[in-house]
Amino acid sequence: MITRRVTVSESGKRLHRYLRTLMPNMPLGQLYKMIDQGKVRVNGKRKKQNYELAAGDELTIFMEEEAFAEASRRREPERKFTGVSANIDVVYEDAELIVVNKPAGLLTHPDRTEQKRTLISRVHAYLYRKGELDSRLFLPAPANRLDRNTSGLVLVGKTAGMLHQLNRWIKERRIGKFYLTVVEGRLSGEGAIRKALVRDDGSNVTRVARGGDRQAADGQAAVAAAKEAETRYRVLSSAERYSLVEVELVSGRTHQIRAHFRSIGHPLAGDVKYGGKPLAGLNHQLLHAWRIELPDGRFFEAPPPPPFLDALKKAGLCWR
Repeated sequence: MITRRVTVSESGKRLHRYLRTLMPNMPLGQLYKMIDQGKVRVNGKRKKQNYELAAGDELTIFMEEEAFAEASRRREPERKFTGVSANIDVVYEDAELIVVNKPAGLLTHPDRTEQKRTLISRVHAYLYRKGELDSRLFLPAPANRLDRNTSGLVLVGKTAGMLHQLNRWIKERRIGKFYLTVVEGRLSGEGAIRKALVRDDGSNVTRVARGGDRQAADGQAAVAAAKEAETRYRVLSSAERYSLVEVELVSGRTHQIRAHFRSIGHPLAGDVKYGGKPLAGLNHQLLHAWRIELPDGRFFEAPPPPPFLDALKKAGLCWR
């Protein structure tokens, strides 16, 4: 008989997923069979596979200790985190949530081109060195993702429960996400851009939807259906050729801000991919996620980084 008590960092995990991470060498079908046969109990009671665990729950697993040791043997030792930089700018941290200020030029997630030099890899290394990470049970993950060359705030759930809550708040559009950007041309006042967007994964470009986007082309698969999108903005400062704008991202489509401002003739400064021209030697979008507001009343802020402020000065704009 094996007993385990669920920690705060493990709370919110479904029972079958907890067991899967606890015993990665056991076939999934066998884990399900153990649950169905009552060989896994939570606080002494049988539970369904999708039961959501809470901190303090006691699991009892009826199996031989030798079999459990083999099933739970780590295939990938934690030393994989020791070769990764733990250099992150922590804006806020508690037992369940960490808010990090991502620099421009760093991926949020690993992709086909880069596996280790990413924000989330750095967060994992940071938590591992603090003794707060066990990758068998749960790997913290970001709830919001920023483009490589967009800087600013990223919410990372340190527990399954917090990550689930953050994702639910985002889906329900209850998290306020505010950005600072410099756009070309002179804007004034405030407004909203409500235009459906279409994503072309082949070219990695998002554009405003037009007629025929649901049609198949040249025998290929039909273009992805357009998705509604809303971007609100408020001009903070304007000069002859540029404007500093605070943007509220109501929906969260990929490259939404970049595509929306291009569509109204005001591409982001430096965003050559979406029609902008370099500014202050930068050939990527001047975009910074500066404020996040949670529905529980908490909010977090990160001022623009030095390259952003230098570009503002050269554009004749001011921040605060």
